[in-house]
Amino acid sequence: MRTATGTGTPATDRAERRAERRAGADYTGGVYGSMLAASVVIGAGSLGSFPRTELVLLLLLTGVVFWIAHVHAHLFGARLAQKALDRRVVVHVCRDEWPIVKAAVPPAAAVAVSPLLGLDVRGALWLALSVAVAGQVGWSVAAARRAGATPRLMATTAAVNLLLGLLIISFKIFLTH
Repeated sequence: MRTATGTGTPATDRAERRAERRAGADYTGGVYGSMLAASVVIGAGSLGSFPRTELVLLLLLTGVVFWIAHVHAHLFGARLAQKALDRRVVVHVCRDEWPIVKAAVPPAAAVAVSPLLGLDVRGALWLALSVAVAGQVGWSVAAARRAGATPRLMATTAAVNLLLGLLIISFKIFLTH
């Protein structure tokens, strides 16, 4: 029995669909989510000392809230464009926007493991901020690479995102001094 994609086995078809989704992946949400996480860390650090658990939850929950907001905006936009919304469309939009949440995980993990590294709260904030900026650069390079960009263009997008990350870091320095 042949399946819809024509390879013959459901497992192979699922693997092909996953590969197609990865090939068409948009990493914009990852870049955005990393910048969001960096902003959360700066906001938390400028308001006083947060217990680590609270900062981990703040990072993750902010990512989830912004993910929901982006999903809603896309679905509402599709509805305004009079496109039919079915389960498949909703799942597709949810999956496409998920990198916003994924980008919050590494900075949150950095905060969670910071006591093992002997870091105080201030050190944990700096570690999380560094991880968020590194994620921002990484997501942008992954997006450029996935789009078939030249090495020069990948270096350019990395540099631009690093400069944006350094701008965010300068806000932290300015706000805490």
